[in-house]
Amino acid sequence: MPVYSLKELKAEYVTPKHSTAFGPLITGEQIELGVLSYKAGEGATTHAHPQEQIILVLKGRARFILDGVEHEIGPGMAVHVPPGVPHSVRMIEDTELVSAKGVVAGVGHRI
Repeated sequence: MPVYSLKELKAEYVTPKHSTAFGPLITGEQIELGVLSYKAGEGATTHAHPQEQIILVLKGRARFILDGVEHEIGPGMAVHVPPGVPHSVRMIEDTELVSAKGVVAGVGHRI
């Protein structure tokens, strides 16, 4: 299907082993896109994956730790996570973000 309505996609917990992210995902052959929501205090524990990932904050504030360096980001700011780099995130406020992740061996966010 080439056209999607986010309202019509089933929201799900994304990578529940590492994260409390919740939202719809669109998975292609090479890219997976998620519009994900977190409540303040939620986030993702330190993990790494073979997929490259770019995260864009739409609303709220988050504290990312990327390869041991802490970054606070808010609306209109993005984080680039290279493949294999350890990272974690904790939400300072209720946050909505867009996450684009490469698909490696048929797997995107569902690691």
